[in-house]
Amino acid sequence: MKENSTLPSMSARGALLQPQDAGYDEARRVYNGMIDKHPALIARCADVADVMAAVDYARQEHLLLAVCGGGHSGAGMGMCDDGMVIDLSLMRGIHVDPEARTVLVEGGCTLGDIDHATHPFGLALPSGIISTTGIGGIALGGGMGYLSRRFGLTIDSLLEADVVLAEGRLVKASAEHNPDLFWALRGGGGNFGVVTSFLFRLHPVDIVQAGPMFWELDDAAEMMRWYRDYMPQAKDDMYGFFAFLTVPPVIDHFPEHLHGHKMCGIVWCYTGAEAGAEAAFQPVRDFKKPALDLVGPKPMPAVQSMFDGLYPPGLHWYWKADFVKELPDEAIEQHVRFARQLPTMHSTMHLYPIDGAAGRVEQSATAWNFRDATWSMVIVGVDPDAANDEAITSWAKAYWEALHPYSAGGAYVNFMMEEGEERVRATYGPHYERLSKIKAKFDPNNLFRVNQNIKPAARHPAPE
Repeated sequence: MKENSTLPSMSARGALLQPQDAGYDEARRVYNGMIDKHPALIARCADVADVMAAVDYARQEHLLLAVCGGGHSGAGMGMCDDGMVIDLSLMRGIHVDPEARTVLVEGGCTLGDIDHATHPFGLALPSGIISTTGIGGIALGGGMGYLSRRFGLTIDSLLEADVVLAEGRLVKASAEHNPDLFWALRGGGGNFGVVTSFLFRLHPVDIVQAGPMFWELDDAAEMMRWYRDYMPQAKDDMYGFFAFLTVPPVIDHFPEHLHGHKMCGIVWCYTGAEAGAEAAFQPVRDFKKPALDLVGPKPMPAVQSMFDGLYPPGLHWYWKADFVKELPDEAIEQHVRFARQLPTMHSTMHLYPIDGAAGRVEQSATAWNFRDATWSMVIVGVDPDAANDEAITSWAKAYWEALHPYSAGGAYVNFMMEEGEERVRATYGPHYERLSKIKAKFDPNNLFRVNQNIKPAARHPAPE
């Protein structure tokens, strides 16, 4: 990199930040406060032309390149040390077509941006559970959330994408245009280029019956066994993720006698007819009365931002994850053991259902490899204080090591830290080789490698 280098072609729109510039420290901060990386350059792109110029520059100058949308990557994949970051956070344009039930979103949009634009039309996109999450990372990794059992993963609603390739060229990826790239984008992460916009199919969702139910931790084994048997046979319009938690001291939401109390819970979202809601929740209420029952009618954007206040940007996170097909009693015993050891108020374990509509998509249809899994498990040690990094990390690792023998093998890429090639291969399974060949076609020199990296297949020399 040349000293005092600039990007003249970006000067009219986006800014190029260097360590001495105002705004640099703010721009390099990401969601996980444990990440403290210092790129040499941050290109705050305002449009597609800026992205093309930034990619060209990074390639020509042989810079390590990271791409940041919402910055929610647990491993801090949206940042890098010493290299260049393409920051898409200024690119947040959205256009909803209510008749076609589609939404066109730029790569810097958050889930909250999309909910704000689509909800007035009674429409929603299947996505995650924290509204500050960037659409780019969650969509390219797969995208799980409250609507997964009813409408599938986020990638199952993707119709097309505009992508800036490693050579700096903009292409469209869809079923008709670059279908191999389109297949790879749906679950293959940020390995193939910078997605500057997505076109998604939307679904009719407005007011839902949603919220958490909590039970005493002494009831956790019994509740997990009930949940294990109930959830896979529930109708697609019923969704609930299982959690271990410490009740936060929020008087407006939780009764004071539960504050600081370790509990288990199920966070529900029922998208069926309102008239059927009472009957839909009756089985769990009949099985064991919750100590706290906050299920009720809520607008979908309120559901998808329910935990924003509890998990603001800047907390320290350490993630471990696996896909899970079954929950034997032995695994449940280990879950409860580690739930009793929750190291901090924010630390938790979630089991997200990924069956229903998501599980009925043909496994070969997208790069996502675990269509036959029942849950995506994530264990997260979380705390605002860096002094507790070791405690939350060691707890998460030990918890994961105890549960990994009961897992399906791979993990959701958006829940992984920097865990190495073996884990990436386990996540993509038989899809890895196909992804590697597509990577070689669109990014042969692995410019886009600050991610859960899929290495480009080796090119064999032509015979003489």
